[in-house]
Order: sequence, then C-alpha cells, then structure tokens
Amino acid sequence: MQTVLISGASIAGPATALWLARHGFRPTVVEVAPALRAGGNAVDFRGPTHLGLLERMGVLDDLRAVQTGGTAMRFVDAAGRRLMELPADFAGGEIEVPRFDLSRVLYERSRAHAEYLFNDRIVAMADGPQGVDVTFAGGARRTFDLVIGADGVHSAVRRLTFGPEERFVRHLGYYVATWELPNHLGLGRDSLVYNVPGLMASVGGDHRDPSRATAFVAFASPPLRYDRHDREAQRRILLERFAGLGWEVPRLLDGLRAADDFYFDAICRVDVSPWSRGRVALVGDAAAGATIGGMGTGTAIVAAYVLAGELATAPDHTTAFERYEQRLATFARRAQSGGDTTGRFLAPRTAWAAWLRNSVLNNRAGLGLLMRMADDRATRIELPDYRVPQATP
Repeated sequence: MQTVLISGASIAGPATALWLARHGFRPTVVEVAPALRAGGNAVDFRGPTHLGLLERMGVLDDLRAVQTGGTAMRFVDAAGRRLMELPADFAGGEIEVPRFDLSRVLYERSRAHAEYLFNDRIVAMADGPQGVDVTFAGGARRTFDLVIGADGVHSAVRRLTFGPEERFVRHLGYYVATWELPNHLGLGRDSLVYNVPGLMASVGGDHRDPSRATAFVAFASPPLRYDRHDREAQRRILLERFAGLGWEVPRLLDGLRAADDFYFDAICRVDVSPWSRGRVALVGDAAAGATIGGMGTGTAIVAAYVLAGELATAPDHTTAFERYEQRLATFARRAQSGGDTTGRFLAPRTAWAAWLRNSVLNNRAGLGLLMRMADDRATRIELPDYRVPQATP
C-alpha cells in the first residue's frame, strides 16, 4: 500500500485523501493550522461535472443540508438606492455552501481512512529513488512514496519543489478581504454592494445566524509589500484604503477593528507547468489557482478525482502525473481565466465602467449571456470512470 503525504486540509487536500483511500492508498494530510480553518466566503458548484462528482463522493446530500440557497447581490448608491441586482444563482451556482462546511464535510468523510496532522507543516523534502524524505516543523522525519501539494496559491510544497512563489503567482491588480461582524442592517442572506472608483464594500447576512453578517471588500492596487502573517499590518491597509467612505463603510470598518480573524489576499493566479516533479505533484490552487472568480473549488474537486484515479490505474507515478495534467490542464486554465476580470467587475476603476457594468447586467440578455459563459467554463470536460476497487469509505 503506497503512502501519500498531502499538504493542506482545506478542500483539495481532503478530497484527494478521500479518493486515494478508496483506491487503496494510505494518505496522510498535514495542515499548518491547529484545526480546520473557520470562516471564508461561500463557494459554489454548478453543472453535471461538479454535482456528479460530489454525488459519487457521497457528500452531495451533506452539502445540500448546509447550502446557503445562494446570495443575491444588490448594488446600491451612497443613499442605499438600488442600481443593479444579480440573482442568487449568478454567484451561487446550483449549490452554494460556506467554505468551512465544505471543508468539514470532506474531512469527516475522509478522516477514518486518512491520517491528519494538524498544527504542523513541511519544512524540507528530499526526493529520492525510494521515496520522499520529509522533515516537519515539529521535528518529525518520515518517508512517503509520494507528496501532493494541496496548500493553495501560496503553496509551500510548490516553493520547496519548483522555486520561489513570485515565479508562478501573478498579481491581477486587486486585493480582497472578508470578515464577520454584527448584522446591524438586519440583512437576510442577500448582500448589499457599494462602489466608488477602484473600491467595493459589501455586507451580507449569515444564513445560519441572523445576528451575524459578513463584510467583503475589494480594492484596486499594484502589488503591496506586507507580511502575509501579520494581521495588524493587513488591518491597517484596509483601514487606510477605505477611510472616509460613506454608505455603511464606517460600520464595516468598526467591525474589522473588532474582528478576531479575517481573510486578506491579492486577487492573483497561479501558472506553473508541469504540475509535478519526481514524486511530488500539485493539485487545486497550488497548480492552477485563482484567488476568486476562477471556479477554483470545483476545479479542485475534479482534480482530486483525476489525480487519484490516474495514480490508481497508471503503471507508475510518473505516467500518472503526466496523464493527470494532460487531462486537466486546458480545463483548469479555462476555469481559472474567469478570475482575470473579477477585480474589474467587483470594483471598476472608473465611474463610467461601473455605470456600464450596471447597465449591461440590468438587461436580461446581458445577464443571461454572462451566466451561460460561467457554466461553460465549469462543465465542459469528459472524465474517465476510474474503478474503485474497494467499498466506499
């Protein structure tokens, strides 16, 4: 039974562990956080490819039980007057769930058949003919037959295997952030969105807890120098960028000051090829990520299935990794390309560009075309039917 170390316990990692276990591998998942990461934006699935795989994984009913029902986006001016509205299925697809709930469901489905190591991380790897010698931050040293990087756009496995992040991660001109705060507007699950040139601020209710809401902001900017692990530095950037804005922004910033945890990152994309080297391969955002708008969650689910299936059916890992990338590269890049324009859509740099966006999407034909384009990116792929040789865990 081959041993596989997977770095990252968000979505791609547990999904890969689940499929590998079904094919008879022995997966270990290492995660730097002390537990599953809470919070984060809702993620969506759409089309027969996504939903079909979720059903085969045995998680579709679990996800339907925690789905949000989608989130309509109502764009307003400073006085709260409606300018344009996007329906819930525009961003929410056919099923939308909180990111944490998706991660939790995948973890619960895989943990009986995979070893999970929380509060640890890979600090060194040596790829040799008999396996990959791995050193963990906690001091342990172990050898695995294979290592999979499922650790996101800032992948440590990619850095250790392929080189510095700046060679593969391209900034797309915007930053985004999200945090929780009290639902002072009494919102339902829909969100209100406010724009000034180059900036967007929004807030939506929590479908599980009517007393809570989530702020989501975006702003145009060239690359900024800051420590990704310094939360106070990131908080200062946001407070400075959004200072002096009207609408509900002051109350959102008050919520930011009190937030225990929040997400902040650039809108960026990952371009690396090949996706493997020796006994090490990348999956999900580590291989072809887009921070937002690139359908990365659905792509990660597809990639986990194909990677595990190829490892189970190919004569060796080298052939499996090559087939995995050949099957998925075009699909992943096509889905990923949606993130290239997300920033400009959320926070147009000029008032004229915002007016044009609102005018086009207030038109039924324009909105319908945009939604069909999104669905095409997600579903146009034929997948092999890899036989699972043992009972579904």
